[in-house]
Amino acid sequence: MIRLDRTNTGFVGQWWWTVDRLMLAAVGILMALGAILILASSHAVAERIGVDPFYFANRQMAFLVLGASILTLVSMMNTTWVRRFSVIGLLVSFLLLVLVQLVGSEIKGSRQWISLLGFSLQPSEFAKPFFVVTTAWILSLKQVKEDFAGYSISIGVYLVFVLLLMLQPDVGMTLVVTVVWGAMLFLSGLPIMWFVLMGVGGILGITGAYFTLNHVKQRINTFINPTAGDNFQSAKSLQAFAHGGFLGQGPGEGEVKSVLPDSHTDFIFAVAGEELGIIASIIIVLIFAFVVVRGFARLLQETDLFTIYSASGLLILFGFQALVNMGVALNMLPNTGMTLPFISYGGSSMLAVSIAMGMVLALTRRRFGVMY
Repeated sequence: MIRLDRTNTGFVGQWWWTVDRLMLAAVGILMALGAILILASSHAVAERIGVDPFYFANRQMAFLVLGASILTLVSMMNTTWVRRFSVIGLLVSFLLLVLVQLVGSEIKGSRQWISLLGFSLQPSEFAKPFFVVTTAWILSLKQVKEDFAGYSISIGVYLVFVLLLMLQPDVGMTLVVTVVWGAMLFLSGLPIMWFVLMGVGGILGITGAYFTLNHVKQRINTFINPTAGDNFQSAKSLQAFAHGGFLGQGPGEGEVKSVLPDSHTDFIFAVAGEELGIIASIIIVLIFAFVVVRGFARLLQETDLFTIYSASGLLILFGFQALVNMGVALNMLPNTGMTLPFISYGGSSMLAVSIAMGMVLALTRRRFGVMY
């Protein structure tokens, strides 16, 4: 039997006393909330498409168990293995993104999925955390070796990633990746003039997407003027929060899941608002905020630039994606198709965010002789 006390010097014991157990607990709570909300919301979706009522719930439970296992294993890595894992993972993800264009499935006008070993895989989900850590490695080398073309290489990797995303096309994920990449460049000390140029480029990119991609144009027009297009999902989402009130209707008692096609994915926060209530929804927001703030607090004593850049980028990715998803559910942002980490249905999303947070836990483990 393994003793997890402070006298345990074994591999598991060292991991347990150096990993951030409060962050681990917060992630566990998010996973548990996701399981509850999927059980509550997915049976209505399953019945609409004519499959077993527990089809989505059973699959998500399997993804959850696998995700928790992956998160734990990745959190046991040291920084060297996190870097190696990410570089290899990014190369594999880029290869899969190319294959998506060749043999991938087209859904709702976008080619984002590839069938692999009977599992529908979304490579772009996995590419995100690997891209963040690989970028951190490149930027950290730039700080150590002044003659290293870190910024140029980083821009090159970013452009390859964005090109592969826009071939799908996936504007929402491109936006998230761009924001996180820009934040990491800011942390690395990139001159402010570059951010002005990036801002101009971003405006031009969004303008180009608006005029060339019909679904982007429709979503932006509907967000600006709800009467200009199909605003059904956003309107029903807001009604769900109003119907839930402060304490909610109770798990399984909501109505929005019966009419929202994406109630178990993009709009699962609306299900939480209706069935668990506004108070519980605020608690969910605070748990996400706690994970991000706690992660940055763990970095305050860190001196290794690779660790700081990597963990910061992953935390920004985690927090920003959650913010975008909840903003869409509250009709504060146009619909982007972003999932709510650990809560929305989706195998690729669950496994990718498990890898990301596993790397955060690995990078923020105490290596200063202070055990929290």
